[in-house]
Amino acid sequence: MPSGCWRTCRSPVAAISTSPAGRPPTTEEPWMSAPEFSPPPSLSAPPPVDIAPADTAAVDIAPADTTPADTAAAEVRSASVGLERILRGPSGLGTASLHPAARREEPRTPPTPPEAPAEGSPIPGLYHHPVPEPDPGRVEEVSRRIKAWALDEVDLYPEDWEDQFDGFSVGRYMVACHPDAPTVDHLMLATRMMVAENAVDDCYCEDHGGSPIGLGGRLLLAHTALDPLYTAKEYQPQWAESLHSDAPRRAYRSAMEYFVREASASQADRLRHDMARLHMGYLAEAAWAQTDHVPEVWEYLVMRQFNNFRPCPTITDTVGGYELPADLHARPEMQRVIALAGNATTIVNDLYSYTKELASPGKHLNLPVVIAEREGVSEQEAYLKAVEVHNDLMHDFEAAAAALAAACPVPTVQRFLRGVAVWVDGNHYWHQTNTYRYNLPDFW
Repeated sequence: MPSGCWRTCRSPVAAISTSPAGRPPTTEEPWMSAPEFSPPPSLSAPPPVDIAPADTAAVDIAPADTTPADTAAAEVRSASVGLERILRGPSGLGTASLHPAARREEPRTPPTPPEAPAEGSPIPGLYHHPVPEPDPGRVEEVSRRIKAWALDEVDLYPEDWEDQFDGFSVGRYMVACHPDAPTVDHLMLATRMMVAENAVDDCYCEDHGGSPIGLGGRLLLAHTALDPLYTAKEYQPQWAESLHSDAPRRAYRSAMEYFVREASASQADRLRHDMARLHMGYLAEAAWAQTDHVPEVWEYLVMRQFNNFRPCPTITDTVGGYELPADLHARPEMQRVIALAGNATTIVNDLYSYTKELASPGKHLNLPVVIAEREGVSEQEAYLKAVEVHNDLMHDFEAAAAALAAACPVPTVQRFLRGVAVWVDGNHYWHQTNTYRYNLPDFW
């Protein structure tokens, strides 16, 4: 296939039935059995607009190595061309149903106007885009459903963790990040995965009994709840039973079971790949903790490209009820956009959680801490420099997204880029407004 020909043929996905997450373990999980191929389920939502082959089968774009990426990004940034189109979404004949408002099923509660002040204060000097308050009706329903899932289906946490679970405000988080989700069922795909990922982080790595010692073994076993094991029949039952043995594995197994029912095969495999990246980042940070090593700033940023939010924006199309085809998702230009989005949003977490981590037992690596130690500057100087690093990453993300939007005017590409940009903004909104978890240092 010529390098400039981006095809958008959708692969068939497995029609996989599942049973309730709380049932006793069996030898083989239902989502691990050999699938029969059929058209993807629709979650009772209207199907996405079909794009005629003539619109997408021969979109020419320059090969990735014809123009230096940094030069192209700088040109786009200076001209401010294309990004507004990403944030606005696709327009023109035949694209109306690609917009979030055209695909929603539930009655909408009118959102708070964007000019209404959000709770909490943004970090002074941090480059970000304010977002409208998320739909309160959806926030309430997602919050209700995720708590029922956590308590009744996967037995995620004991009673004394309930305040922390509620304080996480995951419903508000996911509704802000995925305003184009056609139904609450779609939103729940992202919400379960977010809660499961945090359970693994808390219980295996950090706050609730986590430790760097033995982390590799725990993560490997948990990863098989996402990426199933195919082993000797004699030992299959023991592995299947292990998926129910602790809260993180129960959460991973159940969240992935729901996800694969609604995602295409390539979307599910994409998520598994990004979760493996995440786990590799956890292991790097754990190795440094075991040796009491503070990495160089560049080394820390390498780790943060793996231990970051990438699995969340990468599923924005599944949550939106459509698919960015695998060959378009795998393009180097798209991978750069997704990586920069994950990097920028994770530095947002470093900055907003700074005082929370300083108050926790032990030494927590975050970008300001690493800059202060490795570059010999004060805590305030290090924090303000970390804000600059974030801003540089955000500008690079927006320039790369704008360049790709201009080069590939395919509706699914445009919508995916817009979805990633909205996820970046929603992630900042949640950090800014979650005053239960975060407060800012007194550096201004």
